[in-house]
Amino acid sequence: MELPRAVSMMLLAYLLGSIPFSFLVARLRGVDLRAAGSGNIGAANVWRTCGPLAGTAAFVGDLLKGALPVALADRLGLPEPFLVLVGGGAVLGHVRPLFLRFRGGKAVATAGGVLLALSPPLAAVGVATWAVVFAASRIAAVASLSVAVLVPIAAVVGFLLSVVRPAALLAALLAAPLVIVLHRSNIARLRRGDEHRFR
Repeated sequence: MELPRAVSMMLLAYLLGSIPFSFLVARLRGVDLRAAGSGNIGAANVWRTCGPLAGTAAFVGDLLKGALPVALADRLGLPEPFLVLVGGGAVLGHVRPLFLRFRGGKAVATAGGVLLALSPPLAAVGVATWAVVFAASRIAAVASLSVAVLVPIAAVVGFLLSVVRPAALLAALLAAPLVIVLHRSNIARLRRGDEHRFR
């Protein structure tokens, strides 16, 4: 009985994840993210091209589409591994959105939403890491990659201390390499020294 429910929730999460909030917020400002800034369909590019208010709105939308389906699945009592599958559906929707010809963002905010539903303290570690590194570097990719490195470590430590649940640990361990892979073009630009920097 649990598997059909999990599959249904995962499909629902994918559809919700496919809603391109960042793209839509930028469109309301007359900006096509695919042809502006870094070209990425994500909240950081909205912030870069449309300003902090629009960027924050895009971030909240991308965060919630990761958090809401996982929170609902948890409320319905789905087992821990299935919660990760539901979260994976939301992240997949963001990265390969049905409504944007499967060209999406880099999963940072949506994966953060999944962690928010599973472990708010772990999500807080991610947000704090991103904020501190971004303030120091002014490069969104450096901040996101730092989160991808630090959050799994924090998740392992928290799990060993019994303050992080198994689903949150698994989600962190799976999301981190995905985020790094999706930032491979940013990593190449960082090596060349021409990565986009916020002024």
